[in-house]
Amino acid sequence: MSLRLLVVEGNTAADRARHAGARGKTPSQAYADVLKAIAPDATVDICMPADPGANLPDSGGLEGYDGVALTGSSMHIYHMTPEITQQIDLARSIFASGTPVFGSCWGLQILTTAAGGTVRRNPKGREMGYARSIVPNEAGRRHALLAGRPVAFDAPAVHLDEVETMAPGTTLLASNAMSEVQAVEINHAGGTAWAVQYHPEFSFGEVAAIAGALDGQLVSEGFFENEQEVARWRADLAQLEANPLDKPVAWRLGFDQELTDKQLRERELHNWIAAMVRPTRSRRSRA
Repeated sequence: MSLRLLVVEGNTAADRARHAGARGKTPSQAYADVLKAIAPDATVDICMPADPGANLPDSGGLEGYDGVALTGSSMHIYHMTPEITQQIDLARSIFASGTPVFGSCWGLQILTTAAGGTVRRNPKGREMGYARSIVPNEAGRRHALLAGRPVAFDAPAVHLDEVETMAPGTTLLASNAMSEVQAVEINHAGGTAWAVQYHPEFSFGEVAAIAGALDGQLVSEGFFENEQEVARWRADLAQLEANPLDKPVAWRLGFDQELTDKQLRERELHNWIAAMVRPTRSRRSRA
């Protein structure tokens, strides 16, 4: 029997439309495509909890899924608008359902908040494009989430905020110089979340599109000298999207195989489906 997965879109309708205009897909649609490529037997639904009056599954409905994945978002949790609090409430229902959940970036922050932790604006500023030198700690080196990752690795990442206080029941798994909390397991209310501050689901094109949406911010924040440099960087990412084996471009960007190899880049999602989602499906089927 095929897997049933749910992707929870973290963005408002306006932000989804902007992203789709640049990429042809919303973030949740792109995420769903990644999951279907990893698990071709999966049926993937999408829900939009940031939308007013959204029809969202309760904990009983969530038990019908084998796994739930939370996307990123352009919002900031500490603003606590209805679009955000609806997502926190849904995360609490996901925990209560016992269905395995994976959170990318905003997903980590939503799950942390739902379980009793806090999120802040990172005093070090934005982590842009790629999180460098993420280092698993002793717990992370033993954990199935990071199985196969080297002693340090880079991963796609775009975020201004970070976890300030981990929720009770959280195990820290990996950190880097920008954010102490880069990967965690959260056990809360009978459910288990694996979550990362980075984006294993992101392609090179996704990162390039987000950079384009940030307009002049990347220059004002000191990542580039001018917009021409931004355009060249985005062009390099587009070239790697077309040909991940382009060695000169990968060398120029400082990318190793952990980034250029799609399966390695998406390793955490492969691990989650293999170690959490499929066993949950088997266990519930036997029950």
